[in-house]
Amino acid sequence: MEIQAYNGSMGEWRGDAVLLLLREEDCLTLPSLPGAEAVRLLAERKDFSGKKGSSLRLPLLEGGIKNLYLMGLGKAEACSTAGVRDTLAWGLRMAGRQRNESVLVPLSHLEDAFKDGDPSPSAILGEAAGLCGYVFDKYKEKKEGEYEPFALKEVFVPGLVPEKARQGQIFAAAQVAARALANEPGCAISPAGLAENAAAMAGELGLDCEVWDEKRLEQEGMGALLAVGSGSANPPRLIHLTYKPEGTAKRKIVLVGKGITFDSGGLDIKPSNFMTTMKGDKSGACAVLGVLRGAAELGLDTEVHGLLAAAENMPSGSSYRPDDIVRARNGKTIEIDNTDAEGRLVLADALCLASELKPDAIIDMATLTGACAVALGKWRAGLFTRDNALADALLASSLRRGEPFWRMPAEDEHIEESLKSPFADMVNSGPRYGGAIFATIFLSRFVEKSIPWAHLDIAGVDFMDKEWGVYSRGASGFGVRTCLDYLTR
Repeated sequence: MEIQAYNGSMGEWRGDAVLLLLREEDCLTLPSLPGAEAVRLLAERKDFSGKKGSSLRLPLLEGGIKNLYLMGLGKAEACSTAGVRDTLAWGLRMAGRQRNESVLVPLSHLEDAFKDGDPSPSAILGEAAGLCGYVFDKYKEKKEGEYEPFALKEVFVPGLVPEKARQGQIFAAAQVAARALANEPGCAISPAGLAENAAAMAGELGLDCEVWDEKRLEQEGMGALLAVGSGSANPPRLIHLTYKPEGTAKRKIVLVGKGITFDSGGLDIKPSNFMTTMKGDKSGACAVLGVLRGAAELGLDTEVHGLLAAAENMPSGSSYRPDDIVRARNGKTIEIDNTDAEGRLVLADALCLASELKPDAIIDMATLTGACAVALGKWRAGLFTRDNALADALLASSLRRGEPFWRMPAEDEHIEESLKSPFADMVNSGPRYGGAIFATIFLSRFVEKSIPWAHLDIAGVDFMDKEWGVYSRGASGFGVRTCLDYLTR
């Protein structure tokens, strides 16, 4: 989709549609915008008030414009950049599906909604335009003569800042790339398949890519990752991607992603209704791939490493068992209490490797615990860290990009007691209550204490049951734009 500046007068516009985002206070005060008189009359008749979540399509039978779309943002004091972004995506999606190819989007009347101008209106428009049209339909039959599901090709914006819009589009493209890969079923993406996708992306963008197969993993002492993958016909992989800027990097950040390409639960097998959507248990790794893509395309001045711990957790005669004891890369031993607590095992080895790279910070992304989803629901992810500066930076980025994170406890002396094992250094699964905190404390045992580290638990937000805002049904790519925003600061 192409985004262009529109420099003509509003009255001269002859494209397919006009998309107006309106707060309740705007409906009677829009003298310079197309359709302003219609909006005023509708507001007086109470047919459209600008209430949040409301929308109205007005087919125009005269002139060159086919449709006027009115999208409500609610009251001015409650209007946020996240609300503008989501409503833009919703309106553009609606226009594209109703076969409009070109849309004019005036935003000047919303300038006060962008309180500090960061992200700018142009950047938010770029994000919304890049995210609104995505749908995972590659396996659906395309019938001859059938309309394309999304027709929108051009978005025109008065006062557009092209470089900001391009930045927004790069953020969106990074998230779409993560979505597309996370949506792939387990029959299409194995650990080796994930490595192939990473290598292809590295070749496209000029990144370094190193892949460790099962023999190399054994040589490197990655016993926890090997254990998780031991029951599958598809052996595990450790994928290491590196982006280095031109010149001297200002800092080094390592991103670690959980890449369980399918999670059956292993021998502690999941109930069937909990196994559906487990193709998305690789969402953390896919998000890391998306962030690396965005970092390269933005040309950031930060050195960024991506470590993807990839395995398929399956039950078989060769599976790891409850009561097994495995040894992680740093030498610590882990008693297996539950084979469905596998994500923390693959992350353990990857976090050891991340620490060895001596970065300025480590961030891991994982669909780790149902406990986090129970605590925060399906619209907010958990942020766990003991480092206040890192927490503040990530929370600020999440606010700017409209991906809600909530800071959770990263330590608890009572929960920490439950990590103790009579036979090994620790167990991999604990009591029902405080499960997300238990997992965080477990992971902390594999991170060098002097390195700032944040754990992002995206369980619950990795898959959307229905469209809302910038999200389509399926994998969300949640966290990609937050981490990219953090890396740009």
